[in-house]
Amino acid sequence: MSKLITTIFGFTFAVSFAHAQNITQQQESFKGVVGKDFASSKEAWVDPITAPSGAPNVVWILLDDVGFGASSTFGGLINTPTFDSLANNGLRYTNFHTAAICAPTRAALLTGRNHHRVHEGGFSHRWSAFGFPGWDGRIPSDKGTIAEILRENGYSTFAVGKYGLTPDQDATDAGPFDRWPSGKGFDHFFGFLGSATDQYKPDLVEDNAHVVPDGRHLSEQITDKAISFIDRQKNAAPNKPFFLYYAPGATHSPHQVEGKWRDLYKGKFDKGWDNYREQVFKRQKELGIIPANATLPARNPNIKAWEKLSDDEKKVYTRFFEVYAGYLTYTDYEVGRLVNHLKEINQLDNTLILLVVGDNGASKEGTLYGTVTRSPATALQQVLSEKEAVKANLDNLELIGTPQATNGNYPLGWAQAANTPFKYWKQDAHSEGGTRNPLIVFYPKGITEKGGIRNQYGYVNDLLPTTLEFLHIEAPAYIRGIKQDTIQGTSLVYSFSDKQAPSRHKTQYYYIFGSRSIYKDGWKAGLAFKIDDNKGGRLRNVSFPDPNHIEWQLFNLNEDFNEQHDLAKKNPEKLEELKSLFEEEAKKNNIYPYITWDDVADRRNTLPKQ
Repeated sequence: MSKLITTIFGFTFAVSFAHAQNITQQQESFKGVVGKDFASSKEAWVDPITAPSGAPNVVWILLDDVGFGASSTFGGLINTPTFDSLANNGLRYTNFHTAAICAPTRAALLTGRNHHRVHEGGFSHRWSAFGFPGWDGRIPSDKGTIAEILRENGYSTFAVGKYGLTPDQDATDAGPFDRWPSGKGFDHFFGFLGSATDQYKPDLVEDNAHVVPDGRHLSEQITDKAISFIDRQKNAAPNKPFFLYYAPGATHSPHQVEGKWRDLYKGKFDKGWDNYREQVFKRQKELGIIPANATLPARNPNIKAWEKLSDDEKKVYTRFFEVYAGYLTYTDYEVGRLVNHLKEINQLDNTLILLVVGDNGASKEGTLYGTVTRSPATALQQVLSEKEAVKANLDNLELIGTPQATNGNYPLGWAQAANTPFKYWKQDAHSEGGTRNPLIVFYPKGITEKGGIRNQYGYVNDLLPTTLEFLHIEAPAYIRGIKQDTIQGTSLVYSFSDKQAPSRHKTQYYYIFGSRSIYKDGWKAGLAFKIDDNKGGRLRNVSFPDPNHIEWQLFNLNEDFNEQHDLAKKNPEKLEELKSLFEEEAKKNNIYPYITWDDVADRRNTLPKQ
C-alpha cells in the first residue's frame, strides 16, 4: 500500500493513502476468486486497519459548569496546578466558545457540526426533546463522531464520565444501544448517560449495562477506569494509539467532594464575590488573558453587594464557594492522576491533549441563595423568600458539599464571580458569559512555544477537524457505508505555530431555548429571552437588568470583548445584516421552529409523572 510521509512539528510518521481517504474495511470488495472447489479458488484477505507508525494518542477533556474566571490557569483564585502545567507547556486559547449549555456543546464537540444540525437543539431528555429535525435529541448516523472516525483509522476509543446524548427512552439495559457511546464509536464507556448525577450514588453505566457504584467519588472511579482502559490496550497492542474522551461530572451540581477538599479553602473567600471579581480581573490582565484596557462589567443588578449582606448570608454563601473551589481543585487532581500515568508509561510526550475548561458559563441554577438538597426552592422555581432560604441553608450548613447535599450549588453572586470578566452565565446564548470557555492545547513533542496565548476565534465544533488535521486524517465520505454530512467546524492547527494568524472560524450562531446570537468577523448581535415567570422562569430572568425590555444588541468584540457597549442604535445597518445572517443560519441548521424555555415548561407539565 502506498505511503505518504508526513511531518508535523518536526515529528515524522507515515500515513497510508487508504487512511487519508478513509477507505474502510466495510467498503472494500472481495479481490479473490471463488471457484467450485478450493483448488480453483483464490483467497483474499482484508488487511486490518492500523494507524500510522508513531501516531499520537489523543485525549479530549471536557469539564462541566466551570466559569471562565475560576481556574488559576485563566486568572482565577482556585488552584488548578495540573491545568497550569498543561497550559504552561502548551497553549492557552482565550477566545474559544461553547454552545451555552451541556448537551448541545457535547453534540457539537463529538460531531464537528452545529448542535441543531445534529438534532441536539436542547437535550435528549423527554421533557426537552421535540419532534423536529433540530430538536429530537437523536444524533443521526450521517453525523459521525470523532470516535467513529478514529476507530476506523486504527485507534482504540474510550469514553469516561458524562455522555449526556442518549435519549431517555433508550437509556435502559434493554437499549437500543445505537445512541449509547458504544453505538457512536467508543470501544468502551464508563460513566453516566444523562445530564447530571449524584457523585457518590451515580446512575452508572459500563459499556452497555448499568452497574452498581462502589461508593467512591465518581471522578476517582472514572480516572481509575480510564487508566485501566489505557493499560489494558497498551499491554495487548503497545504500538496502537488510543483516543480518550474524559468528561467528569465536575463541576456540575451537585457539588459533592471529600472533606479534605471541602475544607481546603476555608477562610479564603471571606472578602466575598465583589473582591473576588476585582482580584481575578487584575490577574487576568497580568497574565495577558484579557486586553490591558479592559474594564470590569458592573455587578448584575439582581445580585447584592457583598458588603450589604447579613453575617448569616456571608457565612452561608462563603461556604458554598469554598466547597465549589475544593471541588474544582479536586477535579484538577484527578486529571493530574491521568496525566501522571501517561508520563509513567512513556506516553505523555506522544499525546495530544485538548482540554476545554467548561461546557458553558458558570451555572446560575443554584438560585440567588444557593441550594443544598432537593426542596421547594429548586433551581427552576424560587418559591421560598430570601429570609426562608438563608435560614434553611444555615440550618444545613454542615451538609454543604457532603454526599447528602444532593442538589448542592452555589448562589448566583458566585456564578458571576466565577465568570469574570464576562456578564451573565450558563444558558445565555446571547452572551459571552454563557458561551466563552478556555481551551488548553498540549503536545510536548511538537508545540515548542511553551505557555503561548492564542486569541483566534474558536468554537467547540472546531476540535474534531483540529484533531483530524493534526493526525493527517481526512474527514470520511462514508462511515460504515453511510454517506456523511459536511463537517462545519474549522481546524485550529493553523494557529498552533502562528499567534498572529487571522481567525479562520468566521461565522457562528448560538441558540438555547430562545436566547440567541450570531457572530461574524468580530461583530456579534444577541437577543436575550424573557421567560414567563408563571412557568418557572424567575431564576432564568436574572440574565437581564430589565426582563420587560429585551431588544437585539450589537457589539464589536474586536474592541469590546466583554460586551459593555451596545452599538445597536449607532449602527442599525450592521445589526440588520447580522439578524438576516442569523435567519440564514437558522434555516440551514434546523433551528426552526424556535423552541423556548416556555415551550419546555409546557412540555414538562404535560408529560405523565414517572
